[in-house]
Amino acid sequence: MNIISVTGGKGGTGKSTFALLYASKLAREGNKVVMIDADVECPNDHLIIGKELKKEKEILEPYPVLDKGKCTKCGKCANICKENAIFFVEGQYPTVIKEMCTSCGACWNVCPEKAILTKEKVTGEIFSAKISDNFFLVSGLSDSKTEETGPIVKKTVDFGRKKAEEMNADYIIIDSAAGLHCPVISAIINSKKVFAVTEATPLGKHDIGLVIELIKKIGLPVEIVLNKSDIGSKEFVNEICKKENITLAYEIPYNKKIINAYCNGKIGYLEGIL
Repeated sequence: MNIISVTGGKGGTGKSTFALLYASKLAREGNKVVMIDADVECPNDHLIIGKELKKEKEILEPYPVLDKGKCTKCGKCANICKENAIFFVEGQYPTVIKEMCTSCGACWNVCPEKAILTKEKVTGEIFSAKISDNFFLVSGLSDSKTEETGPIVKKTVDFGRKKAEEMNADYIIIDSAAGLHCPVISAIINSKKVFAVTEATPLGKHDIGLVIELIKKIGLPVEIVLNKSDIGSKEFVNEICKKENITLAYEIPYNKKIINAYCNGKIGYLEGIL
């Protein structure tokens, strides 16, 4: 099974548009495709492709609850928490900030008195939509109060992979969030290849360099997609490709057909763009 991710440094470059165009192209060619919208803070692939989502399940995560009867106020739980989700003042009971907790389990495992219990909380939801007989969309949505969405991305991707195995899918296409933060890494980490989408603007030039640096540090193959390729100068893309020894895989010119399809939820019906 081929797992291919689509990402980009800044929002608005056409990352999701390209992901859906690419996934739709693969499906039209007869491949079984599962697309995963891993931008769980603002999922919109279902809107772009014009499909209504069906709720599959809630995402539940354990979070720490302090048993003050057992707690000795040693502070070990706060010291080990990399997310700073436990506030501790010497001589006082630690306070858990559950919105910042990633449910890693370090605090309740390190506590010598076993004073940290766990309670489940809903951190997000997973949805799905059938695009066609061989094209399926999985979409994650985080709870608005959840600050660290990396675990939600992981569970969304895991659900999508399970669906792909049930379908005996040929491809999984993962549409990550924009940026360089942990949820993006959680989305792309197990991919066989990553498409990095950019545009010929100063911000696009700045951000694509950072994106490629991140992807290479993870150790994944990367290719560039240049959107609105006939607007502005693409010289910087050629320079990056030469310097980093990577391929400019697709150039997508400015096209009103894409705009109209995007606005009307018809991206999946466009042919001849890629």
